[in-house]
Amino acid sequence: MASLINLKTFTDPRGNLTVIEKVVPFDIKRIFYIYGVDESERGGHRHVETIQAAICIRGHCIIYNNNGSGESSFVLDSPDKCLIISPEDWHTMHSFSEDAILMVLASEYFDAKDYIHTPYPMHLNVAV
Repeated sequence: MASLINLKTFTDPRGNLTVIEKVVPFDIKRIFYIYGVDESERGGHRHVETIQAAICIRGHCIIYNNNGSGESSFVLDSPDKCLIISPEDWHTMHSFSEDAILMVLASEYFDAKDYIHTPYPMHLNVAV
């Protein structure tokens, strides 16, 4: 399941410096960022191999995760919050602020075969 970590941030009168060093559980092979998003939902997939680290470096957004046995939503509203997304986490990103910039670090290079677009089946709780 996805987990939130706090990135080390140094603050003084000149501003803030946030460091991403020895905190993501993978070697970074790809970096991309999402910005200028309207009211659309992004994502809608999980991966075979790729682990991701998502940081909203400006503004805010919400990332929904479902790993097949549990679901949760995370508000990314500070550049010192980092969401680690495991390959089994089917995720969507939504509710982007107008100024949002969501940066994602990935453990693998892009490969269309690594994407699984089918969500997990819905589980109905039936009382007996």
